[in-house]
Parts: sequence; C-alpha cells; structure tokens
Amino acid sequence: MILLILQKMAWKKNRLIQSFGSLLLVILLLPCALMNVILTVNNNPENFVLPATVNSSKSLLCAVQNHSQGEELLWFREDGRVDLRAENKINSSAICVSVREDDNGVTFTCKLQRDQSMSISVILNVTYSPTLSGKDVQTVEEGSNVKLDCNVKSNPSAEMTWYRNNDVLNLEKNHHQIYQTSELFQLSISKVQKSDNGTYNCQAKFLEKTITKDFHLIVEDKKFTVPIEPIIAASVVVFFTIMFGLFARRQKLMKLCIKDQSPQSETPL
Repeated sequence: MILLILQKMAWKKNRLIQSFGSLLLVILLLPCALMNVILTVNNNPENFVLPATVNSSKSLLCAVQNHSQGEELLWFREDGRVDLRAENKINSSAICVSVREDDNGVTFTCKLQRDQSMSISVILNVTYSPTLSGKDVQTVEEGSNVKLDCNVKSNPSAEMTWYRNNDVLNLEKNHHQIYQTSELFQLSISKVQKSDNGTYNCQAKFLEKTITKDFHLIVEDKKFTVPIEPIIAASVVVFFTIMFGLFARRQKLMKLCIKDQSPQSETPL
C-alpha cells in the first residue's frame, strides 16, 4: 500500500517536471522565434525611398516572413494610423496610395502589432512640374525700391532665370539682386529708374519643359509731397512767438487803449 502511494507521488512529480520543462522550453525558444521573423515591404527588408509621379497609384505590400503564427500588421501615414479591413491585417497587408503633389516626402510605415519596434518605412519622392505664382503688376515711383517675388514649387528643383522683355536680364551691380530658396526666386531692384519699366519674365526649366510667368513693372514720376510735419511745427512756433510778443507788450498796449478812451475837449460852434 505504501509502495503504491510512493509510485503515484513519483508519477505526479515526473508530470510536473515535464510540464515545467515544456513551459521553460517555450519561454527559451520564444526570442528565437521572434528573431526569425522578417518584415518586408515590396520585398524590401529595410527602409527605402519610393519614386512616384502626380496622379499615379502606388501599392505597398507589407509581409511577415518566417512566421510561426498569425501576425497582425499595422500601417501608419506619418503619425496617423491607417484603417485596415480585418482580412488585410494578418501576415500580409497592402495599401494603395493615390499620389498627389503634397505626398512628396510623406512616410508610410508598416509595423508588427505585437512588437512595434519591428517596422519598415517608405518615403515617397514625388516628381512634379513647376508651378509659378506672384503679383502680376507692380506700380512704383521713380527712386524707390521694388521686389518681384516669383513663387516656385517643383520637385526636383527647376533651373531658374530672370528675363526682361524676353531677353536674359543683365544684372547691374548695386541695382539688381537675386535671392533664391527652394520656393522663392526673387528679383530686387534698388532706386528704380524710368528705364526699368517693362515686363520681367520668371523662367523655370524642368527636365524638357520650360515654364514662364510674366511680371509687369510700371515706374511713375516721383510725386512732389508737401512736408506736413515741418509745416505744422513751424506754424506752432510762429503762433507761440506772436502770443509771447503780445504778452510782453501788454502794458504798453493797455496804456494806449486807456489814452484813446480819455474825453476829448469840446469845440465851440
């Protein structure tokens, strides 16, 4: 009887050891399973840049390689999460991007739901032709300064040139100055002269295209302006000078007034 009890106890102990061993094995092998999982987007295992053009469509397919179970995937556009259907989440997930101009530089990221440190990012590099804008007509007085702002937006950057009346502008020292950024091509003209009248052309060369925007500059005669402030100041000074003079001579004036009011002698008829 005692022997039977001992045998049962030994059997339970062996089962417990086996269960613990199996659990320990799973725990030990779990990091290895995670390490074997590979995430790809369009078969790329690393971050990459995807060329695109405006009004085109781009498909991004995120897939889990070497998975031993169903792995849920997440898609993000910049910091915003993309809504996915239930059947488009497990082990592989595809999104389609209708490319627009403002998608240039936007990042799409696919992440493993249970370990979001595993991710692949795709940056869109959208090519689009230049668009030029700015104030069409400017009227300035002779001798003043003026700036012609040609706003430009393109990717890649266009080759920019200023023309005047359809001829390449001859830049004069201390008279013309050009300032350029990725979105601005500016022509500054100092001390405008009558000879600066005309049409200025902002030209962008992009691949095999040439795009031009016209800016019309009208130079008017310098207007004569009356200096209001000095006149007011002078008037105030004159007014107080007169008032001070009258105040200083008040006694003499009063005597004259009294003398004029004294009775005159009667003349006999």
